[in-house]
Amino acid sequence: MNSIVFKKTYFLKLWVIIMVLSFSCQKKTKVEKTKENNTSKKLSIDVTEYVNPFIGTSNFGTTNPGPIAVRGMASVSPFNVAGQQNLPLEKDSRWFSTPYVHENNYLTGFSHVNLSGVGCPELGVILAMPTTGAIQTDHSLYGSTYSNEVAKVGYYSNVLDKYNIKVETTATTRTGISKYTFPRGESNIVLNLGLGLTNEQGGMIKIVSSTEIEGIRSVGAFCYYKPEEAYPVYFVARFSRPADEFGVWKKPKIHKGIEAQWMGYNGKERIKKGYTKEVVGDSIGGYMKYHFEAPTQVEMKVGISYVSIENARENLEKETSGKAFDQIRQETKENWNQYLSKIEVEGGKKEDKIKFYTALYHTLIHPNTLNDINGEYPKMKTRETLKTKGTRYTVFSLWDTYRNLHQLMSLVYPKQQSDMMKSMLQIYDETGWLPKWELNATETTTMVGDPAGIIIADTYLRGIKDFDIEKAYKAMLKSADQLQDNPLRPGINDYIKKGYLTTKTTTSGSVSTTQEYNITDFAIAQLAKELGKDEDYQRFSDRSLSYRKLFDKKFNLLRPKNDDGSWLSPYNPDTGANFVKNPGFIEGNAWQYTFMIPHDIPGLKKLMGGDQPFLEQLQKVFDNKQYDMANEPDIAYPFLFNYIKGEEWRTQKTVNELLETYYKNAPDGLPGNDDTGTMSAWAIFSMMGIYPVSPAQPIYTFCTPKFEKITIHLDKEYYKNDKIVITSTIPEKETFIDAVIVNDKEYQDYFISHQELINKGRLQFILK
Repeated sequence: MNSIVFKKTYFLKLWVIIMVLSFSCQKKTKVEKTKENNTSKKLSIDVTEYVNPFIGTSNFGTTNPGPIAVRGMASVSPFNVAGQQNLPLEKDSRWFSTPYVHENNYLTGFSHVNLSGVGCPELGVILAMPTTGAIQTDHSLYGSTYSNEVAKVGYYSNVLDKYNIKVETTATTRTGISKYTFPRGESNIVLNLGLGLTNEQGGMIKIVSSTEIEGIRSVGAFCYYKPEEAYPVYFVARFSRPADEFGVWKKPKIHKGIEAQWMGYNGKERIKKGYTKEVVGDSIGGYMKYHFEAPTQVEMKVGISYVSIENARENLEKETSGKAFDQIRQETKENWNQYLSKIEVEGGKKEDKIKFYTALYHTLIHPNTLNDINGEYPKMKTRETLKTKGTRYTVFSLWDTYRNLHQLMSLVYPKQQSDMMKSMLQIYDETGWLPKWELNATETTTMVGDPAGIIIADTYLRGIKDFDIEKAYKAMLKSADQLQDNPLRPGINDYIKKGYLTTKTTTSGSVSTTQEYNITDFAIAQLAKELGKDEDYQRFSDRSLSYRKLFDKKFNLLRPKNDDGSWLSPYNPDTGANFVKNPGFIEGNAWQYTFMIPHDIPGLKKLMGGDQPFLEQLQKVFDNKQYDMANEPDIAYPFLFNYIKGEEWRTQKTVNELLETYYKNAPDGLPGNDDTGTMSAWAIFSMMGIYPVSPAQPIYTFCTPKFEKITIHLDKEYYKNDKIVITSTIPEKETFIDAVIVNDKEYQDYFISHQELINKGRLQFILK
């Protein structure tokens, strides 16, 4: 009897255990399903659909619609700016700094290293072109019109009309990938190393096998400065199908003289079939030829490196090995989506979402990756091979980006911003100086001022401190104080002695360069204060205000001074608009520069006679059409009305008008050069309702947001909160800010600090 009871008790317990385990499994399954549903929900948010890569491809926006990975080294751009067929928008017929312009329709290939949104020509090389029939090596002959253009994040395609070939392209960080759909018959892939965006030439090409070509292309003529610093870009092109025939060509220049008379081949193209040794020269190239019995697809992968052919091959293999075109395209798109969805916008117009996410897309192109997948990169100037643990970034167009782009990176992508600061310090280690306009480990010294220190100080003051700030501070002091052989501050002796540059110091930009030095000195002062360096704080605070010596009350504007301290005469403050050269200002005039004193607006107001004269003078800039949306010095002007109590509505009205006028969902949808994302960053901040009005002073000022809800997902490694939520009602008609609520309390100011914004996390605009 006890045995029966025991068995019953045993089986009862066993049943209970089984039921508990079963319930537990069911519960776990539900939890797992919930997780899967949440993951599915998260992945279903595809903001890449709001990106239009054609925006900025006209009106000299100088973007291109080709695919690129987030901050990619390689990209694949349709190249349609060469050949008489593209006049007047042809690269050699005018100053042209982009491989693609939307108005043109004659294509001569697809380039694999490119710049986006810059004002000087460079790169646009390693051009591949699919063709049919006999081999042609002259791009003006083998080029084709095209149709059925499609551009999406990480993808571009068209159909070459002349050959009926469909071209599809995508990219990884260091590799450009193309898929060609050939018709039946004789087909070719031509690789042209002679053609590029600039007239810099020189290269090497070698057929490794029927499925691989390797080579080198010389580049380095940014703005056609410093030709002695030209440098190589290395590549390896791999093809998914073995060629039935391959070869190289070379077209020497035409020689003159007695000996030339003996050269029956003088200047004539030489095609070498089956040749597998290196060919060196200017107008050189290679080809793969196929004989297809039916329509056939061929994939080509081009790995890029600035270190070596071996590294280019390793980049190609590690980023694309075992992956076909469609998989790479999908992975690139998903990676873009992760970065773009760091800011989620809800409500508002679809057109505004397209403008917003396309702008965000543009800010994630430059600065871009310089190092290979193994960490190697070229040392500044000497090109020795060095190695980095993180990402070594390049393309630091700092005169542009110090004004807003790096503030956006600090807020949304602080890890990238930190690596950018470390990259700047690597440049300092390698050259002894911080960068000014660095490109692929060369210093172009383009534009004016000493902007790196502004960005370093701004980044540190926003709470990103995982870089060597003492080294950075030492570098900033060097450029601020070294009187001899100072490449970052030409004219520094006059600046220290007089407080400003004169018309003798420089023939162009004496006032605007003084202003740039002032802003950097202000940045040094703010960082000195943060680091407890009180004497430096006072010294550089005083230096940052020397622009006041160039303020002429007669015009209520800034005015150049001569070496003896007299005013430049005669003087027309309007001169300098539309890039007309003048002694006082770089790419602008007195109206477009006078208010570029972001660190001392109260002082400028006092110089002008108070709030009312300041308001009238600022409004004249817009009323008299002196405001230039496409130029950096005055892009913060619309936000300066917020410094005058009761006039804040002017900021809101002006910003909205500028967004509607200059930013469009169209090829001409940028006001001009995107300047490596600066103009796009302006739109992003403006559409979110906050703008970083004073570089190196971590504050934002308000304007009306374009969306009902904006969620900025913060990086928990750098910020304690996980998000900032900005809400607003978006009625149809124009409205203005009635109140701003921060964490359920009405805010009494039109300016908010970076720390307060990220720590409180909730911002609400009440509109009326």
